[in-house]
Amino acid sequence: MRREALGGAYHLLTFQHREAAREARAGQFVMIKAGACAEPPLRRPFSILAVDPERETFTLFVKAVGDGTRALCAMREGELAQCLAPLGRAFTPPPPGTEAVMVAGGYGIAPFRLFSEELRRAARAGRVFYGGRTAADLQLRHIFEPLGVPLIPATEDGSLGARGRVTVPLEAHLDGRQGPVRLYASGPDAMLRAVARLAEARGLTAEVSLDPWMGCGIGTCLGCVVLVRRAGEPRPRYRCACTEGPVFNAATVVWPEHP
Repeated sequence: MRREALGGAYHLLTFQHREAAREARAGQFVMIKAGACAEPPLRRPFSILAVDPERETFTLFVKAVGDGTRALCAMREGELAQCLAPLGRAFTPPPPGTEAVMVAGGYGIAPFRLFSEELRRAARAGRVFYGGRTAADLQLRHIFEPLGVPLIPATEDGSLGARGRVTVPLEAHLDGRQGPVRLYASGPDAMLRAVARLAEARGLTAEVSLDPWMGCGIGTCLGCVVLVRRAGEPRPRYRCACTEGPVFNAATVVWPEHP
C-alpha cells in the first residue's frame, strides 16, 4: 500500500490487486478494509480513481471521516487490506461525436479520472464540472489537465470558480452547447437529482452513480437497494446498487419527492 496525503482529511491510497488493475472500468468500485482481522466487521465501498495494469495497482481517493476510513489512511506500506474488486456496473461511453459532460460533487470526482482515460483512448471529448463547499474540497482539480479534459470548478462560498452549486455553470454550458452531450454524475443525492432533472428537461441521456449504504457489495445484505423503474415494467422495483449499479440511467431512478 502507498499513501499520499493531499491535505486535511484527504488521501490517495494505492493498493496492489491484479484483477482490479487489469479489469476495472470507470464507475466500478471496491469493497475494502484495513488489516486482516475481523474488526471493523464490514468493508467500505470506494470508487476506483485510477489503475496501473503494469504495476498491478489501483488507487482510491479517500476522506478519513470514520473509524474504517481512518484505519485505511493510517496503513503503512506492506500492510494487508481485505478487498473485493472490481465490483458493480460501469459508466457507458458516449457515442462518437458526443461530449461526455461529467458532474462531480466532492469526493464524487473519483470515477471520472479513470473515465477520462477511457474517453481519451476512445477518442471521445470530455468535460468535468467539479463542485464543493470550498476550494479545499476540490482536491483533485489538477489531475485532469494532463488528460486534456477541461475542468470547470464551482464552490458554494465562491473561493474557487463559479459561486454556488455546480449545476449553475453546468446549466450555462448545456444552454450554450454546440453539439450533442451525454451527462454523467457522481456525488451527493441532491446533486444527482438536480442533474437528472436538467437532463429530463433537455431530453438528454444521463447516467448517475448512486451511493447508498453498502454492507457486502455482492447483493447479499440488501442494504443498498434503490427504487428503479425500467421501460416495459408496470411498476418500480427495488434493485441492489452494488450489483445492478452503482451506475444507473437517471431516467429510471425513482427519486424522492423532497427537493
